[in-house]
Amino acid sequence: MKQFEESVYRLIVETSTNLPADVRRAVNRGRAAEDAATRAGLALSTIAQNIEMAEQEVSPICQDTGMPTFVVHTPVGANQIEMKKSIYQAVIRATRDGKLRPNSVDSLTGSNSGDNLGPGTPVIHFEQWEEDDIDLRLILKGGGCENKNIQYSLPAELEGLGKAGRDLDGIRKCILHAVYQAQGQGCSAGFIGVGIGGDRTTGYELAKQQLFRHAEDINPHPDLQKLEEYVMETANQLGIGTMGFGGEVTLLGCKIGAMNRLPASFFVSVAYNCWAFRRQGALIDPVTGDIRSWLYESGSHVAMNAETEAAPAAPAEAPEKGREVVLQTPISEEQVRSLRVGDVVIIRGEMHTGRDALHKHLMDHDAPLDLNGAVIYHCGPVMLKDDEGWHVKAAGPTTSSREEPYQGHILKKFGIRAVIGKGGMGANTLQALQEHGAVYLNAIGGAAQYYAECIQRVNGVDFMEFGIPEAMWHLQVDGFAAIVTMDSHGNSLHADVSRDSKAKLEMFKEPVFA
Repeated sequence: MKQFEESVYRLIVETSTNLPADVRRAVNRGRAAEDAATRAGLALSTIAQNIEMAEQEVSPICQDTGMPTFVVHTPVGANQIEMKKSIYQAVIRATRDGKLRPNSVDSLTGSNSGDNLGPGTPVIHFEQWEEDDIDLRLILKGGGCENKNIQYSLPAELEGLGKAGRDLDGIRKCILHAVYQAQGQGCSAGFIGVGIGGDRTTGYELAKQQLFRHAEDINPHPDLQKLEEYVMETANQLGIGTMGFGGEVTLLGCKIGAMNRLPASFFVSVAYNCWAFRRQGALIDPVTGDIRSWLYESGSHVAMNAETEAAPAAPAEAPEKGREVVLQTPISEEQVRSLRVGDVVIIRGEMHTGRDALHKHLMDHDAPLDLNGAVIYHCGPVMLKDDEGWHVKAAGPTTSSREEPYQGHILKKFGIRAVIGKGGMGANTLQALQEHGAVYLNAIGGAAQYYAECIQRVNGVDFMEFGIPEAMWHLQVDGFAAIVTMDSHGNSLHADVSRDSKAKLEMFKEPVFA
């Protein structure tokens, strides 16, 4: 087993940087179904470009490499203790090399371990089997989509769908509601794994296990096969679309499994995964530790284009892309007031990253530099340092809704004119944008290589004590593109899509499965 640690390292790199072929084909089918002239079409085009950039650069597809979760099937007699040690060492090395972002945070102190190790991280599930090889699988599921996981206890009353009972039709309603409540915040178009039954813990485990299935397989259970097909057809009629911009493609895959349950409990658990569906596996020689074969077809030979068997759809009333506006920082109130929802903004100059720790800090403290006219980017980048200084290896947006309790106050306190993130923000922020004269810009979630390419240099950093993802990085950018989804005139694309998708959700109230 001398080569086992190296094999684990290779698995981490492959999973983080190269989407497998089945996922790429699903993205291509999505592109073929979407009008390229819409906001969703632009987003899917950027996603496709980012996938190829990550492979070429051998850099993370998305900056949020999530909670590394390993599932290991071992022959009887294998030394799982030594295997766990090797996995730890491979995780440390991958973090040091910028293939994983340091994501292990102490839940009580907020301190980042810096190497992705700590109580409970990474997650490793061992199971013996009566086979000769080691089956080692890894999924990297980011926090944005992890936060959109949801569990239902039936019977339940569901918004837009009414009563969901303890039957196949109740399960159907839960799954549709799960897609609706995500509203693109999990970086749609996405994939979902569904677990029916079990207890609260095993239900979620079963849901996540479904994400290891091949995206193009067929469920052997006829009822679940029909349900998967129904969900794929129906969820894409909700109009949520890529990044929640509206459109034809909301879901790229749905896999459902079932297990027995207690008479008193009926759980439906949904694990939501973003379009950056990073999972891979390998069969490993139990004697040498070498990789014998990959478990998912490599995506290297699948070009990211829209040429698929699916015929392009003709979207009804597809929103056209807005005008393109170049903004040099610092930005004036007059410039911001001229922007409208749908405009594409190209930013040049300096911007500053800021996530949960920084927003909380700025509520009661001064900023380390003048933020009047500034741009705050909700981003936790992957960073590497050498003799020449810090370099950005991946820098896509994080989910903005977590900053809703702080954002409006911070905008007005410091004179910030633009906020960049993904998924939109709420009523308090929208009101602050109106009162202060600021704008919310939605970047393409997961497009970490696309945006890293726009960063010319790192001008500096503050609050490194918060850890690399939460520190305030000062970045010099050029050609950084994002879409206005909340403007200074009270308009919110996110609120519009949420309202419209709820109306469409109500169309599926009536029973489908007897």
